Amino acid sequence: MGSPAFAVPTLRRVLADGHAVALVVTQPDRPAGRGYALRPPPVKVLAMERGLPALQPDGLKDGAVRGALAAARPEVIVVVAFGQFLPRAVRELAPLGCVNVHASLLPRYRGAAPVNWALIQGETETGVSIMRVEAAIDAGPVLLQRRVPIGADEDAGSLHDRLAEEGARALAEGLELLAGGRAVWEPQDESRATHAPKITDVECRLALPAAPRALVNRVRGLAPSPGAYLALRDQRLKILRAAVRPGEAPAGAILEIADQALVMGTGAGAVALLEVQPEGRRRMTGAEFARGQRLAPGGSLV
Repeated sequence: MGSPAFAVPTLRRVLADGHAVALVVTQPDRPAGRGYALRPPPVKVLAMERGLPALQPDGLKDGAVRGALAAARPEVIVVVAFGQFLPRAVRELAPLGCVNVHASLLPRYRGAAPVNWALIQGETETGVSIMRVEAAIDAGPVLLQRRVPIGADEDAGSLHDRLAEEGARALAEGLELLAGGRAVWEPQDESRATHAPKITDVECRLALPAAPRALVNRVRGLAPSPGAYLALRDQRLKILRAAVRPGEAPAGAILEIADQALVMGTGAGAVALLEVQPEGRRRMTGAEFARGQRLAPGGSLV
């Protein structure tokens, strides 16, 4: 059970290890792109390439869906960013249970966006957890974890891809433990739990004034998509790369335009806008944007 690109390496690894995949369950096709044409989830694309049966239910409570799951007679159900709630009847369907690949070191960052929030919060380390799916979201016992350092300039896109591959390797080890009867499940410490809710437009807007490091971390945590943005007078300016710079100036004040960057004050320091994307236009350097808007030191961006 999985849907987005994050789940693809795990399905590939399960197949490469010779496990018999009786059924792939993924989200329905959704409208996407400028034309809003229906687009299949990445996991469905891989399933079709490998000739695997795929089920795309709107939910798992329907009797016919339950029947299809039962007919597959799974020994274990692997869940990776599936995106739907698993009722108790589904969780109890497989003798070895439902095993989930989660992109954090649980109990930290439970929820839909652990990669984004780890970066937004300035973490220097994260990882993957192999856990058992239970009723409460991401609260089941943990079988194993693998730690992954976060690069100083890493964004959510690159970290997502590294964690997806690490999750596939960890899941492979977890399945070996389950198959050999050597699995030991450790309960999570609820007192250490933190949450990583779905990213909304509120989290994407860069509010000023702000501490420079906090602003840069938010940019990293939201790049390349959905992207952090500054609300300008008549448009949104998406910020894709930024860095802390020495100096201090009022929020939005332009300090310098040099070395491909637009350096502005944050009200508590300064940041360089290294790569930006105006609405409806291509990605460009901060300096290119500044020249196109005829901005200059001493002026204001916001």
